[in-house]
Amino acid sequence: MLKEFREQRIQEIKRLRELGINPYPYSYDKTHSSKQIKDEFAHLEPGKVDENSFVSVAGRIMSLREHGKSAFFHIKDFEGRIQAYIRKDIVGDENYKFFKDFIAIGDIVGIKGNVFKSKTGEITVLVKEIKLLNKPLRPMPEKWHGIKDKEVLYRQRYVDMIANDESLNRFKTRFEIIRMIREFLNSKGFIEVETPILEYVTGGASARPFETHLNVFDIDMYLRIATELYLKRFIVGGFEKVYELGKNFRNEGLSYKHHPEFTSIEIYQAYADYEDMMNLTEELITYIVEKIYGTTKIVYQGQEIDFKRPWRRVKMRDFILENLGVDILEDSDEKMLEVLRSHEVNVEIKDRGHLIEKLWDLVEDKVIQPTFLLEHPVEISPLAKKHREDPRVTERFELIIFGREMANAFSELNDPIDQYERFLKQVELREAGDEEAQMMDKDFIRALEYGMPPTGGLGIGIDRLVMLLTDSPTIRDVIAFPLVRPITFEEEELESERGVDEK
Repeated sequence: MLKEFREQRIQEIKRLRELGINPYPYSYDKTHSSKQIKDEFAHLEPGKVDENSFVSVAGRIMSLREHGKSAFFHIKDFEGRIQAYIRKDIVGDENYKFFKDFIAIGDIVGIKGNVFKSKTGEITVLVKEIKLLNKPLRPMPEKWHGIKDKEVLYRQRYVDMIANDESLNRFKTRFEIIRMIREFLNSKGFIEVETPILEYVTGGASARPFETHLNVFDIDMYLRIATELYLKRFIVGGFEKVYELGKNFRNEGLSYKHHPEFTSIEIYQAYADYEDMMNLTEELITYIVEKIYGTTKIVYQGQEIDFKRPWRRVKMRDFILENLGVDILEDSDEKMLEVLRSHEVNVEIKDRGHLIEKLWDLVEDKVIQPTFLLEHPVEISPLAKKHREDPRVTERFELIIFGREMANAFSELNDPIDQYERFLKQVELREAGDEEAQMMDKDFIRALEYGMPPTGGLGIGIDRLVMLLTDSPTIRDVIAFPLVRPITFEEEELESERGVDEK
């Protein structure tokens, strides 16, 4: 079927070229978007044509209804859809014949004409001129809204965005959120910087890295798992407020909230601590929510989430004790193992830090409203300062919303001796088989030895934030081109046709 359609289109293109018409012209002079036309001419009375108006708009034809010597069609551009009306007695016999013979759903066209409001109240362009801008070789995915296998959508996101306005709008919202984050931080005096993606030693998080090879030096390197350690080097060097928004890479599994290539932002402020970072987190996210929705309340997967400040604060120790009856600071490793086994949790690495993290995993989904989880034990926080009142825990918080970690922050560890000792413990874990333990970064220790001022640091997962603010159930819905299981092009073509719901 696809082969026949392509052959038919190729013949149409050949006929167009024989008529001296280029089916793929170089440019088109647009004066208005669909939204601009709707906004500018909303005042028109139904049935009235604004003879003084003359607009030029372009987009893809999404629907087409012919009525003998006239036709209505809708074109879709980045801002939305607008109706157009073409009549034989207005454009002339030759132009209308061209329209009937060569213009179809899926084509990209440019139209020029006056604006009127139809009798049903729809703003419409009365076509005076029409120009073909692209003749696709594939049919429009009219039924892609019925796709059963979402991997088809992920593989061909461009088709998903053509067919489904909500998909296109989701990504518009994503990039608007990113723009607002930069706008907010820049207004606070933060400077956006860049750090390496290829690293000799990677760190800043507990994760298994991707490895690659640098031919020029004949050495193995890593794709970064976090930007933290290089951003702190900026603070050592004299910057006081920095951030980087970009990609990180972690060689781990796919889930509804994990993706091996993901986007995050890390923010560092000299002379600040984790309390300052909590205030910044509240202010930043509330700013974005109110900008998008005009309120502090949103609905995510049927659950109302209220971002009204101040947000709840709970200590990790207290929350786990309340929900599981085990004290992560006082109870023995054996007691924690016993609780985990009673919940049928398999523990491969039985050091205290891993046991604590497994216990938290059991209760994390109980946190729905924006909540700061405070004072993580030292064992699971190798880059955070010990708490000024209790050295068993750190000055660290995670922001939890709807059972998911959305942000992570510390009063940053700037004692080079303490940092070196904590790296040594991480090295011991790596040697014991923990591929996610952090590496020894001696250059970072050297940087700390030159002196880093008291610093607050914050990391926010952009993909998870966008999930929340677009009511998306899975992270791959908000990553434009996510990872999918590898199949051949031919298999993918068959999968696309099978995936369409023919109801």
